[in-house]
Amino acid sequence: MAGTDAPRPDAAPGTSPAAVVRGLAGACHPAPTVAVTTLTTALAVGAGTGAGTVVLILLAVLAGQLSIGWSNDWLDAARDREVARTDKPVAAGTIPVGVVRTAALAALVAAVLLSAPLGGPAAAVHLLAVVGSGWLYNLGLKRIWASWVPYVVCFGLLPAVVTLSTPGRLWPPGWAMAAGALLGFGAHLANVLPDLDDDAATGVRGFPHRLGRTRTAVLAPVALGAATVCVVFGPPGAPGVLGVVVLVSAVGTAVAAAMLALTRPGGRAPFLLTLAVAALDVVVLVASGTRLT
Repeated sequence: MAGTDAPRPDAAPGTSPAAVVRGLAGACHPAPTVAVTTLTTALAVGAGTGAGTVVLILLAVLAGQLSIGWSNDWLDAARDREVARTDKPVAAGTIPVGVVRTAALAALVAAVLLSAPLGGPAAAVHLLAVVGSGWLYNLGLKRIWASWVPYVVCFGLLPAVVTLSTPGRLWPPGWAMAAGALLGFGAHLANVLPDLDDDAATGVRGFPHRLGRTRTAVLAPVALGAATVCVVFGPPGAPGVLGVVVLVSAVGTAVAAAMLALTRPGGRAPFLLTLAVAALDVVVLVASGTRLT
């Protein structure tokens, strides 16, 4: 959720180091940063990459996600203040915007340096597709109908960061990239749902805003349920017990979320159920890690 509005001058220079650390922790968008880093690292473990490569993937992805989160709050500071986002440290004035800007750029440099040892193909996919998509979203794609594209590209190619880091330098199977793309699409819709009103007040008109709250709340769990189908039925052979259990649970939860979105569009239940479907998707995708290579 970032724009290109010019941020206000930095906060008072007397900010303590502890306050800066807390501010940076809050400004990095910790939930998605941890989620994407954990998912990619778990895929790397499941795919059987060496311990050193797993650590490099963890650090490279973490640095990239930190750069995306911090750049979001840096670029979006003025808009966040306009709608009184007290949950954003920069907008609340608890950390200077210049510190967050510096942290975002430093994390981006770190992502480049940490991605290089993974090899040219993996580094290119990570930096151009995954990290690049996040920065493009923050720099303006969030404001247009194509706001979903960065999420689809980022999540769709996350498995490739893992498989291209293995000795064989192989691309992941199509089902894994399709599942990741659907997961990203659903995550975008679910992520924007709570902020639709604030976004509309500041002129943001991304894909979910054009769909409207009800249709967004219905489409998000449907996309995530489709991701589950890809992971369960995509790999060769019959689905395992875990896959069947997760599929039934995910589809049932997705249907419940969609029905609640239609009957009670103003409630938070559809959003929470959509997050539950996303969590189930992650479980079965990680469990399928050995089938990526």
